[in-house]
Amino acid sequence: MLNQGVVGVNGVGGPLINLKGTPLDLLHKSVITTLSVSSFLSLSLRLMMASASSVSISQAIVAGAVNHGASSNSSDRLPLRSLTFPAFSGLKSTNLTASCSSRLGSARRRLSRRLAVKATAVETLEKTGTSLIEKSVNTIRFLAVDSVEKANSGHPGLPMGCAPLGHILYDEFLKYNPKNPYWFNRDRFVLSAGHGCMLQYALLHLAGYDSVKVEDLKSFRQWGSKTPGHPENFETPGVEVTTGPLGQGIANAVGLALVEKHFAARFNKPDNEIVDHYTYVVLGDGCQMEGVAQEACSLAGHWGLGKLIAFYDDNHISIDGDTEIAFTENVDLRFEALGWHVIWVKNGNNGYDEIRAAIKEAKAVKDKPTLIKVTTTIGYGSPNKSNSYSVHGSALGPKEVDATRKNLGWPHEPFHVPEDVKKHWSRHTPEGAALEAEWNAQFAEYERKYKEEAAVLKSLVTGELPAGWEKALPTYTPESPAEATRVSSQQCINALAKVVPGLLGGSADLASSNLTLMKMFGNFQKGTPEERNVRFGVREHGMGAICNGIALHAPGLIPYCATFFVFTDYLRAAMRISALSEAGVIYVMTHDSIGLGEDGPTHQPIEHLASFRAMPSILMLRPADGTETAGAYKIAVLNRKRPSILALSRQNVPQLHGTSIEGVEKGGYIVTDNSSGNKPDVILMGTGSELAIAAQAAGELRKEGKAVRVVSLVCWELFDEQSDAYKESVLPAAVSARVSIEAGSTFGWHKFVGSKGKAIGIDRFGASAPAVKLYKELGVTAEAVIAAAKSIC
Repeated sequence: MLNQGVVGVNGVGGPLINLKGTPLDLLHKSVITTLSVSSFLSLSLRLMMASASSVSISQAIVAGAVNHGASSNSSDRLPLRSLTFPAFSGLKSTNLTASCSSRLGSARRRLSRRLAVKATAVETLEKTGTSLIEKSVNTIRFLAVDSVEKANSGHPGLPMGCAPLGHILYDEFLKYNPKNPYWFNRDRFVLSAGHGCMLQYALLHLAGYDSVKVEDLKSFRQWGSKTPGHPENFETPGVEVTTGPLGQGIANAVGLALVEKHFAARFNKPDNEIVDHYTYVVLGDGCQMEGVAQEACSLAGHWGLGKLIAFYDDNHISIDGDTEIAFTENVDLRFEALGWHVIWVKNGNNGYDEIRAAIKEAKAVKDKPTLIKVTTTIGYGSPNKSNSYSVHGSALGPKEVDATRKNLGWPHEPFHVPEDVKKHWSRHTPEGAALEAEWNAQFAEYERKYKEEAAVLKSLVTGELPAGWEKALPTYTPESPAEATRVSSQQCINALAKVVPGLLGGSADLASSNLTLMKMFGNFQKGTPEERNVRFGVREHGMGAICNGIALHAPGLIPYCATFFVFTDYLRAAMRISALSEAGVIYVMTHDSIGLGEDGPTHQPIEHLASFRAMPSILMLRPADGTETAGAYKIAVLNRKRPSILALSRQNVPQLHGTSIEGVEKGGYIVTDNSSGNKPDVILMGTGSELAIAAQAAGELRKEGKAVRVVSLVCWELFDEQSDAYKESVLPAAVSARVSIEAGSTFGWHKFVGSKGKAIGIDRFGASAPAVKLYKELGVTAEAVIAAAKSIC
């Protein structure tokens, strides 16, 4: 049954669009008072034709009324004063021109998209005729509406529009065990459009996840809640990755799907496909606009990730309004060009069979990822706010909630789940347990026949590292030749690759400069997914976000990615999500200072060390030589819930006396010291390539009789975590004569040098010149350290 006063096409629920301000305001209401619903589309086409010819708008309307005026079905007739039409862009009377055909074709395509699919009536579901699936879908909608309303904060529009696809996916296709959210062979689901998180919370609640009880729904967006304002994997079991910044989720999903393809190639046998799961993701128009999504989806197509299925919530609304103001590209053709299979579900509001058929078709495509464009109405069911930006990011309000309940025939109190819906969903608990038990039995058989492979897979699933793995790290002595720490890094990566089965990664088209290739492995490609070198191309942001997905797939995976340190500016958003979501990605960042030389200030990082030291829950390591580089890798591998950044030099550095892996583990430690009683005359501090400069300056000062301590502060975060007693043993409070040196911003160093100390660094952009010249001209020298030390002690 259709609400009186709402335009409908084919009985499909949809948006209300205001007539005011359009050329239809010119309508002569005395000529036409009613219009047949069945003639709405025909009339609209006439309006579009009128816009491309000399026929006036009112003439087109009159013609439509005359042609259909004899309709005798009063229930199919609506008062014209209550009709609403799209605000057609650029609609006006004009003479026929050479461009008429093109514009008319465009108008017809737009009309087909907006009217025949979207501009449909909000269907009122009769209480007595509501099927179980419709009741379940409405349960999802109102759990979202009620939660947002109680919090007076949130995004109800997406859950209301995507409830049908959410129901079909979680109830009929997704493979999971709600009582063990971390079962390895589960399907993964990512809500890239994370603002619509109440969709996922409602589904987790119905599916029986203990992490989302009704009390959690009622505390949506509140302090200590398991239902935060955007999905957070570390807060809510059942949520795979942390999303919210648009585009990150689809890129994470590419990483998750990459792992499935990689593991399947490494471990599956002809008689036992022990790895077999899909990655599903919901993304919206905002995700589609973000560059990170394009980067990741380009790689997904290139890699042929056939078990990645993305639902594009095609609702044409963003925060600022209709997407026609800024986003008019043909997404279908773009994804086809990226190597994706594309399906269009034209009725996402209640086309349940269409959604089912699309998922089945997607699963039948094995050699490429699938984009299922699902055209929905944002805020479906809301009589006055659906298909508008006002339902995107705000609570409906009490009056509109009541109106929506009446419109959808939902008489229940807030947070109510009907018994038949509850009973229907309850089967997922025993079914999920059976799925896991079946897989466990399958793995037992796999383990019996393939002991070595099973042991490796088990270590990747559990995160257990091989015993004594750290012994594989290379060792260095002061007599070892000088080399850039990026070279030491290459040696560490290749040593670890032999003993750490979960290490995989690559560079953003800089492997020959970052020195990140594992020499014993080939390239992960569509035809060779078992290999472990990942070629990301010039896609830094996508690279970082994909690595987050890799890290969060299984505890034993240790992804690394690389570029020049300055280009962390391109992937910083993904690095922040690494830190937030406890994804232990290793960021191998070479060319870490003005020491890179002639490439100049565009490539010379200045503020970057300080900026990452300010970021919570991430380790910023800047090793000084080979020994410290090995220590940095040990720390990075062990920190599976905290990402690590390794800032590495392009230029050669000496192997220093006194550096140690054990010292790196503490973040800061004494390298050399000729004082006694923990009372040096002066403390010189440095990191990276400048630690050698501090050591050189110390040697000169000692010749003059000074008691000098040299301290490496390779990782501030780790040093801060040490006991007060240990920190006092390294930096005694009684010693105020302190000098730091680092080829970067001095910001933050006063924490260690104190009010009487001196911080030597670079608080300007660099320049294009040889490295030696730059260090001299910018004052990052042993002479500067000596002068500073003498001025304060």
